[in-house]
Amino acid sequence: MAQYDVHRNQGSLKASIPFVVLVQSALFDSYRRRMVVPLVLRSALPSKMATVGSRMNPQFQVEGMAVVLHPLDMVSVALDQLGEQVGSLTEQGQAIADALDELLTRSWG
Repeated sequence: MAQYDVHRNQGSLKASIPFVVLVQSALFDSYRRRMVVPLVLRSALPSKMATVGSRMNPQFQVEGMAVVLHPLDMVSVALDQLGEQVGSLTEQGQAIADALDELLTRSWG
């Protein structure tokens, strides 16, 4: 399990959020939970959602599906509830880190 691995969402919202991306540093691999960010189907979002494609909500392709990172719904998941790994967004890791930075820093004062 590595940072930016993509896993199937096993939760009740899997129809609109088919995947989650692991964002937790490997420094915490011994812990029993993982921090993940939902990857929401682009088609499930309002057509005029202004932030899609922004620094906060970058878009990706996973298994041929257009998905949008949704950091505001970041959650901690128990290891045994994390679905199968289906890919990796390591090459887009900087975009994911930038989105989390946008969420967590005081960039707006």
